[in-house]
Amino acid sequence: MAAMFIHYMAPIMFASLVLFLLLGYPVAFSLAANGLLFAFIGIELGLFRPDFLQALPERVYGVMNNETLLAIPFFTFMGLILERSGMAEDLLETIGQLFGSIRGGIAYAVIFVGALLAATTGVVAASVISMGLISLPIMLRYGYDRRVATGVIAASGTLAQIIPPSLVLIVMADQLGRSVGDMYEGAFIPGIVLSILYAVYIFLVATFYPQATPGLPLEAQTLREPETAKHPIIMPLAAVSAAATAYFFVVKLGLFDWTSPVFNMISENPLVRHGFWFVVITGLFAKPFIGIIRTMTLSLFVVLIGATAIALEIMQFTDVKAGADYVVLTMSLVVAMSFVLAVINRVSGLKLLSKLAEQVVFVMVPPLGLIFLVLGTIFIGVATPTEGGAMGAAGAMILAMMKRRLSFDLTRQAAESTAKLSAFVIFILVGARVFSLTFYGVDGHRWVEELLVSLPGGQTGFLIFVNAFVFVLAFFLDFFELAFIVIPLLGPAAEKLGIDLIWFGVILGVNMQTSFMHPPFGFALFYLRSVAPKEAYTDRLSGKRMEPVTTGQIYWGSVPFVIIQVIMVGLVIAFPAMVMHYKGALSTVDPNKVDIQIQQQEMPPLDFGPPSSK
Repeated sequence: MAAMFIHYMAPIMFASLVLFLLLGYPVAFSLAANGLLFAFIGIELGLFRPDFLQALPERVYGVMNNETLLAIPFFTFMGLILERSGMAEDLLETIGQLFGSIRGGIAYAVIFVGALLAATTGVVAASVISMGLISLPIMLRYGYDRRVATGVIAASGTLAQIIPPSLVLIVMADQLGRSVGDMYEGAFIPGIVLSILYAVYIFLVATFYPQATPGLPLEAQTLREPETAKHPIIMPLAAVSAAATAYFFVVKLGLFDWTSPVFNMISENPLVRHGFWFVVITGLFAKPFIGIIRTMTLSLFVVLIGATAIALEIMQFTDVKAGADYVVLTMSLVVAMSFVLAVINRVSGLKLLSKLAEQVVFVMVPPLGLIFLVLGTIFIGVATPTEGGAMGAAGAMILAMMKRRLSFDLTRQAAESTAKLSAFVIFILVGARVFSLTFYGVDGHRWVEELLVSLPGGQTGFLIFVNAFVFVLAFFLDFFELAFIVIPLLGPAAEKLGIDLIWFGVILGVNMQTSFMHPPFGFALFYLRSVAPKEAYTDRLSGKRMEPVTTGQIYWGSVPFVIIQVIMVGLVIAFPAMVMHYKGALSTVDPNKVDIQIQQQEMPPLDFGPPSSK
């Protein structure tokens, strides 16, 4: 029995940890207690050396001395200041007016604002609770299906998990021993693509089940002005220009290998290939583009196209030519130019912008400017993530002060919440250090590595197994628990198989998003349940009697978005260029065609005579 226990010490230790967690013990104390308990058992059995425990104080000090983890309180404080200063409410109200006239408009606004909040707060709870309090009553008031409404709010809130500056990406980079900046840059495109997939789902629901996502009635569109863009030529031209801008960014991102056989089947001429795919994309998205332009009013569209043209011209004078760096810097310039054009319009009194267009620019530019300032400086290497977080925290306080919403109470509440979350993360990390020390001491890392590396299918088999394993664990464990317990065990095996750890980390980051959406323990569902109406109530504006939102409706509403997140995991695996662009522009030289020529030179004759007297 003792021999069998020694042989299977590592799996027994891991199973015991899972049992402790399922019994409901706090994660940090479960990790530490489990590690110390099995350390003493290992010492008694002669499997664990006692001097291993002498490294424990140094490991704890290493956690406290880790400068990378300083980014967590900075980004948390930044997000809480922005959220509590009313930014989320302003954004949802304005973007809701922008998209409200079309079917599913409020749902699109929730996704858009969810992505913006994700890029500012980095905290899922803040995003879900904010949007649940503000947008859920509006969606229920105007007849949205409860499953669609709750699902889109919970899913949009979880974008804070993958869109930088996500807290879990900081932890992931630390556990995998990689740069947080690289992890942010690699996750940027998958986060945007996931937001687009959410919007595509709402578009399909609005198309096939229009009664589930009605548009806002005219009396609710307080900023809407008479339609001025019904000319049969203007709208198609605007749609083509929008398609050209979108296509340009797709090419610049380098998401596709335009020299692959799939694209070469069209023509050997690159101009013909690009022209063909541009026409295809324009044909597929012409109707949505026209709908978006009609929604945002022509004046706002003209401002965006003008600002984009100016930004692209300025980018010609920079050294950044492709990848996420290019997109972030270009978007920063677009935001700045849009704000300049709106200010010129207001100061000069030209009234070229509609009331809605002006409101959108002045509400969206401050948070967008802060986002691109922080991410842009991190991406181009001017600031580390910790420095970027400090700059973002200071910028958030300045924005709140400019809105005259910064108070001592608001700052104190944000600081207290930040301290609680930071202490929570550090305690879990200290407990994880104790657990991992014992686990490594009993050769648990070798057991995990041998188990995973020997899986059939090589890298593909490993990725399929690991993602299925993490998906199942996400039913029971929080994303922080997964990051601290599972990632250190999987990282060495992935590296041994030759898998890029930034790509691997982003894949698992998207996968672990599902931990917020899994019934019955999804935390985003709990956050939404806490603010959704539990009893029937009378709507204060319409006076109608509204039925409560049931827990079952929240759970069923999350299912389609969990499926979308799983699809996104598959897309990141199938198209690694979405992440690998973080390495910069790759060489286009085919190593098989490299011809190395060495010029031969005649050697002077060797003289073996007596040495010279000189």
